[in-house]
Amino acid sequence: MKWFTVFIFFVFIGCLRLFAQDNDIRLAKQYADNGEQQKALDIYQKLYKKDNETYFPVYFNSLLSLKKFDDAINLTKKMLHKHPNDSQYIIQLGTAYTQQGAVEKANALYDELIKNLPADQSQIAMLAAQFYQNANIEYAIKIFQQGRKLLHNDVLFSYELINLYRYKRDKAALTEEYLNFLPANPGFMSQAENALSTVYEGPADYDILKIALLKRIQKDPQQTLYPELLTWQYLQQKEFDQALNQALALSRRQNDDGSTIYELCRTLTSNEAYDAAIRGYEYLVGKGKDQELYIPAKIELINTKNLKITAGKYTDQDILSLEKDYTDLLNEFGKNSNTVFAMQKLANLQTFKLHKINDAQKLLGEAVNVPGIKPNMLAECKLDLGDVLLLNNKPWDATLLYSQVEKDFPNTSIGQDAKYRNAKLAYYTGDFTWAKGQLDVLKAATSQLIANDALNLSLLIADNIAADSTGAALKIYARADLLLFAEEPAKALLTLDSIDKKYPGNSLSDDILMTKARLLIQQKDYEGAVPLLKKIEKENSSSLWADDAVFMLGDIYENHLSDKEQAKIYYQKIITDYAGSLWLNEARKRFRLLRGDKNDISS
Repeated sequence: MKWFTVFIFFVFIGCLRLFAQDNDIRLAKQYADNGEQQKALDIYQKLYKKDNETYFPVYFNSLLSLKKFDDAINLTKKMLHKHPNDSQYIIQLGTAYTQQGAVEKANALYDELIKNLPADQSQIAMLAAQFYQNANIEYAIKIFQQGRKLLHNDVLFSYELINLYRYKRDKAALTEEYLNFLPANPGFMSQAENALSTVYEGPADYDILKIALLKRIQKDPQQTLYPELLTWQYLQQKEFDQALNQALALSRRQNDDGSTIYELCRTLTSNEAYDAAIRGYEYLVGKGKDQELYIPAKIELINTKNLKITAGKYTDQDILSLEKDYTDLLNEFGKNSNTVFAMQKLANLQTFKLHKINDAQKLLGEAVNVPGIKPNMLAECKLDLGDVLLLNNKPWDATLLYSQVEKDFPNTSIGQDAKYRNAKLAYYTGDFTWAKGQLDVLKAATSQLIANDALNLSLLIADNIAADSTGAALKIYARADLLLFAEEPAKALLTLDSIDKKYPGNSLSDDILMTKARLLIQQKDYEGAVPLLKKIEKENSSSLWADDAVFMLGDIYENHLSDKEQAKIYYQKIITDYAGSLWLNEARKRFRLLRGDKNDISS
């Protein structure tokens, strides 16, 4: 019992000492944080005298922070005398020499460590880690490189070196290290691509990768990973044709199922590289009907051609080729619930690009009667058929179809779309009072696009009926609007120009300017649209279209005329002059991106 009491006493005394030391450490840290380095040093020195091993690091760092380099050097030499083979003290002595300015002395110590490096993987890794902990990246790398030589293994320590090169942002070394690492570790391909894309800063950096890959492909043509990475490199540089060429060459060599090409084509399409994507899908279709990807590739081929035309990057031959593709697809697979999408797309092409109204009406009439058609697809086909009937001078048949969809899909986006088309039909046919009543309801639509369009059209009607109760000029303007919808721009322009001649002094001047500007944008004549939009902004700054014109100018300068400074000016104008604009949030986001803000741009 007596020995137990003595034991408890000594434990209690030990706990008191530990508690006192913890308090000292906290107090020293507080002094250091407050800039009172000497007071912190005094405490660390006291603790060091009590326990050399434990408190050496904090005492040593405190001496360095006060630039007491000689004291730090002497202190470390004493520890080295006590532990002559402990590399951590050699590295810290080198650190003191480096901070004192005696870099040669430090490097001599480090080089001696490398010279005496044992051929032991764990000891090599430990020594490199000690250099890393002392913020000496260069020598951590040298240790790993020497370790490879000693252990006769050129891929050893790859993961560690990759992290060090990333930290150092050594692009060339990082590139080579990944190319060493990936063949044996293909699962890290995505990680490598992400890492390289964060380090590379421009074409010159990507060229480092391209040159390295071409050399390795020449040296090891059977390794498929290098061509895959080269394809990725071309994509990053937006060299889309080259990316596809590289992928096609690899696919042909492997005689694979083409799944890589299929995924690449989807990427090309999302980057609007339509011609390259079309070429890729044609390759997949050409592999034959027995291939698993034949039908998906054929469908995506047609969809991509359609996207190309929708984006306005097409020729007359492209339109005719797409029409034939749709027709061939329907002939091959028949008109059924699986091919209704093709019937709908073909009808759209016939309506707006080929102006074959009767053919489109017949095809959509068949589509809405296809057995097993999904409800949403049926509704879309009915709406499209309504549009065709409207353009074919059958407005009452059109409104019947719109009303059916509105009734079948209440309080949904497609139902609101049907209601909006009905309102526009009334506007096109001159029934402005009924149209405005429907549009006013739609101003609260859940779809922001429909709500915005409904608000603009409602205000257009209200402003012009107030100026002219007969709405005579507005009826001609609505007729021009319908011609624009039908994609008959020449007729639309003639109709717009006739308004001022028949009704001079009408209140539609800014509306006509906006319509003409949109027509030019539709035709990709961005430079022609700019003066019209500027005229709206300068001469009609309080009009319905003023904020739209300002935002459109920003968008044209940013995305089509490559003038980021002008774009910033117009986005800034939305923020400062049109605080109630529906474009406000988007303008603020784009302005901050152009300005280079790296923080949250959504606020």
